[in-house]
Amino acid sequence: MNERIEKIRQTIEPLRQAIIHHNVYSVINNLDDLKVFMQYHVFAVWDFMSLLKALQNNLTCTSIPWFPKGSADTRYLINEIVIGEESDIDQNGNRKSHFELYLDAMQQSGADTTQIDRFIMALQRGVDRQQAFVEAGVPAEARQFVDFTFEVIGSQKDYVQAAIFTFGREDLIPGMFLSIINDVDQRLPAQISVFKYYLERHIEVDGDHHSHLALQMTADLCGTDDARWQEAEQAVVTSLQKRITLWDGVYKTLRRHKSVPAEMV
Repeated sequence: MNERIEKIRQTIEPLRQAIIHHNVYSVINNLDDLKVFMQYHVFAVWDFMSLLKALQNNLTCTSIPWFPKGSADTRYLINEIVIGEESDIDQNGNRKSHFELYLDAMQQSGADTTQIDRFIMALQRGVDRQQAFVEAGVPAEARQFVDFTFEVIGSQKDYVQAAIFTFGREDLIPGMFLSIINDVDQRLPAQISVFKYYLERHIEVDGDHHSHLALQMTADLCGTDDARWQEAEQAVVTSLQKRITLWDGVYKTLRRHKSVPAEMV
């Protein structure tokens, strides 16, 4: 593997471990806890799709008239990822994006989709993102997470977008969380089977094949440019810090609900 890729991996390992071992997982014990988690996490699922499409727009020709754009290898990498993320299959073999699959999981479990629904409807009406946050009542930690993603999208720097897509989203689901989900699913299979399927699909597709494609895409875009690699690494660090902040928000909300004594997050 590219030495620059390994350097980023070494730099971000403490942050990855902080995410994987975050206290939030220790307070998700039942369906109600999981609903709160999903109401925050859905914003990360949604803005992941926006980041994906920004990459596709920057790395391929998505306007008319069509012209060859960039490297054909890079076009192939991003288009293959888009196919899997934007039109995967659900449990019944129906084509759906991972975001739509996540909404299905929320609806099955009884999680409140009001905030994400209102947020998207406001954006579709042409409301700017900050006002949409206010109208939908989106938690501060989710706002910060989405804002950083859109800051990177707005930069139009495809190598930075590729880096946070690659390192900021993949391989961050800990075994502890999967054990919790399996336990809840055994007790309430009719209420979280879609969410369990989403996680399994995420690990199968995103964490394996797509992660290899994304690593190659990042390496290709950064090339031998030291400044690009440094900028990409800093963006990845910030992205993971925002993920920790998002998990902090979920943890604090659950702690309030449970009246758990304060502790380090």
